[in-house]
Amino acid sequence: MRSIFFWMIFLLLPCPLQARTIVFAPLPMESRETVLKQFMPLAFYLKQTLGYEVQFDYSDNYAQILEKFRQGKVDLAYLGPLPYVSLRSIDEHAVPLVHFNEASGRPLYTCSIVALADADFTLVNMEKRKVALTQPLSTCGFLSTNGLLRKQGSSLAGNLYRYVSKHDEVAMAVVRGEYDIGGLKTAIAEKYGHLGLIVLARTSPLPSFGLIGNGATLSAEEQGAIRDALTHLDPAGRDKALLETWGANIRHGAVPARDDDYAPVRELLGDTLIPETGNF
Repeated sequence: MRSIFFWMIFLLLPCPLQARTIVFAPLPMESRETVLKQFMPLAFYLKQTLGYEVQFDYSDNYAQILEKFRQGKVDLAYLGPLPYVSLRSIDEHAVPLVHFNEASGRPLYTCSIVALADADFTLVNMEKRKVALTQPLSTCGFLSTNGLLRKQGSSLAGNLYRYVSKHDEVAMAVVRGEYDIGGLKTAIAEKYGHLGLIVLARTSPLPSFGLIGNGATLSAEEQGAIRDALTHLDPAGRDKALLETWGANIRHGAVPARDDDYAPVRELLGDTLIPETGNF
């Protein structure tokens, strides 16, 4: 809490009258406190290097962020691949700026299905089991979980699934025994290994989370400045100490992003219709 308080105080300090304010919407993958702690140092960095004031706009679900973006109320969003693909399908002004590297140093990540280790669980021909999912627009939610189950002769349609919101809530719902399995980002699932959570299956690599600029509210020059400021960081060298204060999901450097990077997600999605609500 002390670190969050420090960054909040700094960002509220008086600034030049001409300072550019950027409205930033982070994806609500974890608790609000965790999300703010992860992104406050990035906001400070953009203020220090570019002179931009960063105003956080926190939403409780993915759909709210996409709607605010479409309405021009959000300048910059931290999105996973499926939310971006969904946004781009309705708003051509969504511009991928950077992908954040994972701990592996690569701009790729995976989604997993998890269960409790002592449950001795199998996904093969699974039926009428309770499944915890994140949100409909989450890449690791219905889309990836159903895809992994189908490889085992199962499907979400043949089981009982419910959206429980954030990735950490999926993990804890399985840990508490409320659900048999859950679908979430592998890197977050691994945080709960000490509570007995294990990975049963994982997807092929997907393009990592990134910053998406709003071309309707950010100029090409501003988009380029943000992209350059982040891709020029050196996580293994001169900027190592700086990035160690950033959240675990964004501290490993960044690479330029393009719309073409999302082709694997569009292929995975195909003509899949993702239900907006669970089936129990």
